[in-house]
Amino acid sequence: MVNATLGVGGPCHHGLVRAPTLILWDIDLTLVDYTGTGRAWYGGALARVTGQQLRHLPNFAGRTERSLAKEMLTTHGADPCDEQVERMFAELVAIAGADRPRFPSLGRALIGSAEILTALAARDDVVQSLVTGNLPTLAGYKLEAFDLHHHVDFEIGGYGSLSEAREDLVADAMARAAAKHGTEFPPTSVVVIGDTPMDVAAGRHHGTVTVGVATGRYTAAELADSGAHVVLPNLADTPTVTRALLP
Repeated sequence: MVNATLGVGGPCHHGLVRAPTLILWDIDLTLVDYTGTGRAWYGGALARVTGQQLRHLPNFAGRTERSLAKEMLTTHGADPCDEQVERMFAELVAIAGADRPRFPSLGRALIGSAEILTALAARDDVVQSLVTGNLPTLAGYKLEAFDLHHHVDFEIGGYGSLSEAREDLVADAMARAAAKHGTEFPPTSVVVIGDTPMDVAAGRHHGTVTVGVATGRYTAAELADSGAHVVLPNLADTPTVTRALLP
């Protein structure tokens, strides 16, 4: 279901040029699918940091790495202090780095992701970046494996190392984009796109346009019920996705 009447960025008035559209992509189960790697990487990181074997695996959907690391430490009886969380992050990066040559076989690019990223990158009125629960390094690894990294500006992304609250990642990305481009991006010119109600809630918290993609664990109906302005079944139809993001 697509709300084709939704205006992104708002109309121009009195000769003013509207701000470019800032599109903030989620990664996992929106652009790529690495199902199963989280358990292996977190299990390894937990063992290295605490000496314990994995007994409890959190729900990863829509979560940030800071939130996941703190829950993992807490449920295994370890201190979830910032120092321990940072140690978990370092081990996650080391373990994923060792797996880096195998990333193309560990996951897959979701249908249409390369085509829509390429199409939007060719436009002068679009800035593409990320709001992802991943650590910055892992975000790069996951997109590089399928040659998707050229199309997004990693420098202005909002990443899961920042906060347990996903809405903080949106605010950080918007602030970074404004600083780099020398212009404010009004919430109506920002599109937050992801596969979970948490992605939708993070965008709506700041008044942005929100787009749900039913390529993860949530149905189109669940994403619509969560308040997404637009819901897409997937990214396969590039013209349709483009119209949804930039009507």
